[in-house]
Amino acid sequence: MTLNLPTPASPLKIGTRGSPLALAQAYETRQRLSDAFDLPQDAFEIVVIKTTGDNRAMIDADRPLKEIGNKGLFTKEIEEAMLRAEIDIAVHSTKDMPVEQPEGLVLDTFLPREDVRDAFISPRLGSIHDLPEGAVVGTSSLRRRAQLLSRRPDLEVVEFRGNVQTRLKKLEDGVADCTFLAMAGIRRLGMDDIPASAISPDDMLPAIAQGTIGIERRGDDMRAAEMLEAIHHMETGQRLSTERTLLAALDGSCETPIAGLAELGGTSLRLRGEVLRPDGTETARGDMTGTVEDGPEMARVMAAELLEQAGPDLFDWKNSK
Repeated sequence: MTLNLPTPASPLKIGTRGSPLALAQAYETRQRLSDAFDLPQDAFEIVVIKTTGDNRAMIDADRPLKEIGNKGLFTKEIEEAMLRAEIDIAVHSTKDMPVEQPEGLVLDTFLPREDVRDAFISPRLGSIHDLPEGAVVGTSSLRRRAQLLSRRPDLEVVEFRGNVQTRLKKLEDGVADCTFLAMAGIRRLGMDDIPASAISPDDMLPAIAQGTIGIERRGDDMRAAEMLEAIHHMETGQRLSTERTLLAALDGSCETPIAGLAELGGTSLRLRGEVLRPDGTETARGDMTGTVEDGPEMARVMAAELLEQAGPDLFDWKNSK
């Protein structure tokens, strides 16, 4: 069957959020599709969709993400537009994606992974190891908050949201001594002037799927499926299959601080995982190595071990809210 390729007159519609990083990811997707099928870029239309997580008032008020919604915060409106066939595919930061897609949608395409590490951002301090006693740290990430307090209970953690410029302004104003971003976002935006230093995963294990772009489609859209197959990065897909299996087996919401990283070396795969109490007072960690093919099963075994290691009390804070 001949593939019915898009044209400038009838473009393939790519849905995305309107943030600078989201747009950069959509542009990268468009460029890869354009190159793969030797099509002009105007055969693809970028469609910006505002999501709940983009609400300016909530961002400015530094409201915690868990108060606004769960992992669908940055995806719900985009997915609804795709189910209505207003867009053909959707480009996401995979770490924002729930482990289960709405009925009728599929997430099975991933672009090559960028830097997985977190970035320490401070105009005055050189690295995370330079934080003085009692320093004020700004972050909206439950994972980073818990990891920091686990290692440094003396730190004061304050809610910190907004784009890069907003956060830098808050740092300059003395609201906090530092904040954190993903290195991948800094690289994709070409923001070399940011006072950032990469944090080793040994010091701060990243969020599951950090640094990856995931592309979602309708399950019955075979044209989109065939086109996306041409730009899918198999190694990234293998790593995410393992990481997202771990997330699903632990707790796929954004209410539990979870970190995880799968790394490939030849035919072997190393998986590290971490689940924490939000205040950092309890942590369970795992580190396993196996074959690439056994990655998802290894993730399920690790999840069971982490939950056993953590004990039944680790999640009791969720029932007392």
